[in-house]
Parts: sequence; structure tokens; C-alpha cells
Amino acid sequence: LRTLRGIQERTGGFTEFVPLPFVHHSAPLYLAGAARPGPTRQENLVVHALARLMLHGAIDNVQTSWVKLGITGTQRMLQAGANDLGGTLMEETISRMAGAENGSEKTPDELREIGAGISRPVVQRDTFYGRVRSAPQVPLMVE
Repeated sequence: LRTLRGIQERTGGFTEFVPLPFVHHSAPLYLAGAARPGPTRQENLVVHALARLMLHGAIDNVQTSWVKLGITGTQRMLQAGANDLGGTLMEETISRMAGAENGSEKTPDELREIGAGISRPVVQRDTFYGRVRSAPQVPLMVE
């Protein structure tokens, strides 16, 4: 994270940090014994929380992955420092092929429910984290 922060301070090129956990359940490397299992829920929580602390003032947005972590895991990451739910997605297959069981798409209303479940308002955003008033299939972030 220090290296990433240094790169950001020199270039200003990152809009977000997205710690994507390895989904191992059906991953060929894991099944062949060449990779360890993916991170635990606690390890994911620590990465999201440390990212918020260590990247503060350099990279403002920390995204969580509902596809990889599920609704409850995503809510925990939002409580630990993430502020971005990612996108609605359409036909996500990579995580599902690796064994993730959290679905392949969500509607904006379903993403709003994730935020509402932890009393965090959700707004639509564009690629550069500007607010979008009314547009279909755009990523959402929490405030």
C-alpha cells in the first residue's frame, strides 16, 4: 500500500483501490495444489481497513466486491472503510467460474439495499466518481 500511495503521489492516476480477493473454490491453481485458499473474511476486512487508512488523502475511493464477498461481506467492508460497491455488472463469469456463489449481476435497487442494510446512503456515480442523477447500469458508491 505504501508503494501504491507513492505511485499515486507521483502520478495522480488512480481513482480507486480495488482489493479483489482470490476466489479459490473451483480455481484450477487451487485444485492442483499450487495456490493457498483465498483470504478469510478477517483478512479481507483488514486489507480494506488498512487501505482506507494508508491511502487517505491520496486515493479517496476503496471499492469492495459484492461478487466475491457476498452481501454480508460487502457490508462489513463498507463498515471497515470501503466506500464503493462497484457496478451492477452484467453476466459476470470469472468469479463464478472460480466458485463464487454471490450472483453475476445486481440492479441499482439491490445495491441500494446493501447500503440501506447498514444505514449507508447510496448514490450513483460515473467512472470518475462524479454523481449521476439518473442513469441505468452505473456503479454505485456509499457516502
